Amino acid sequence: MSKVIIPQGYHTPLSVYEMQRAIEFIKSNFQVNLGQALNLRRVSAALFVDENSGLNDNLNGVERPVSFDIPDVGANGQVVHSLAKWKRLALKRYEFNVGKGLFTDMNAIRRDEEVDNLHSIYVDQWDWEKVISREDRNEQYLRQTVRAIVGAVVETNDALQIAFPSLHTKLEREVYFVTTQELEDRWPDYTPKEREDAICREHRTVFLMQIGDNLKRSGKPHDGRAPDYDDWSLNGDILMWNEVLQRSFEISSMGIRVDEDSMRYQLHARGCDERSELPFHKMLLAGELPLTIGGGIGQSRLCMLMIGTCHIGEVQASLWDQATLDACRDAGVMIL
Repeated sequence: MSKVIIPQGYHTPLSVYEMQRAIEFIKSNFQVNLGQALNLRRVSAALFVDENSGLNDNLNGVERPVSFDIPDVGANGQVVHSLAKWKRLALKRYEFNVGKGLFTDMNAIRRDEEVDNLHSIYVDQWDWEKVISREDRNEQYLRQTVRAIVGAVVETNDALQIAFPSLHTKLEREVYFVTTQELEDRWPDYTPKEREDAICREHRTVFLMQIGDNLKRSGKPHDGRAPDYDDWSLNGDILMWNEVLQRSFEISSMGIRVDEDSMRYQLHARGCDERSELPFHKMLLAGELPLTIGGGIGQSRLCMLMIGTCHIGEVQASLWDQATLDACRDAGVMIL
């Protein structure tokens, strides 16, 4: 059964040809704005990693990576879920200094994703990571970085509307900062998703902080977050109000990364102590990796938001169930 939602009266904002032009415009402009805002350099990135390296993103710990054997190398590869840990190692290997960082085009396959208007098994995002000092591991620095990213998003949207006058998406530059615990305290009977919708409806652009640890009332985390890259006390999601879908819309998951102490705590909290024996984790616990801040910014998500499409399949090519394809075809929605 399809989980797709087509808003009443919706029609695709651009022709197929103009859609491709707009996607190209957004991607080329935003990466320049992001690089300038955060002092980042573009690098080439891995599509797959050795399954025994500990470099793949474990997401919620239950998703299965796409794996394959490589006979001539004598190893098994895994297509990345994201480059959350790979980037930190790259900063060390490429000799980036404090205050400088990298970004890359990340392409991933998440085979166990539940597909709907926002989710596809194909993930494309700008993965970025920046070296910071010990003194920068604080909420003030996190907020400063979030504001810079939102500024780059809004500037790209403004430029898009000059190039494509028929597009009219309005984005709020001012960021409202709130923690997951504050949301649970305010709306204890809401689901986490309902809380996100409610706060975004009020404030339009929100940075929802402290995702991963258990909340006080429910005893459960607001949302799943791997224990070995974000510091759960210094992370969050950038959410924007999506007028087309009338809901909150996550464009980025990010945060200041774990140091030795926070990773030990988080691995133990999630019953993953055995990961401390993996190569990446050993390096981090030995203090051999730089302190960093980083995250991912969805490329197709940004295109959806700025162009004003209702389904991610309008801006990226993927695979969909037949019920979704039928529902979109009947509504006149072009799936790539």
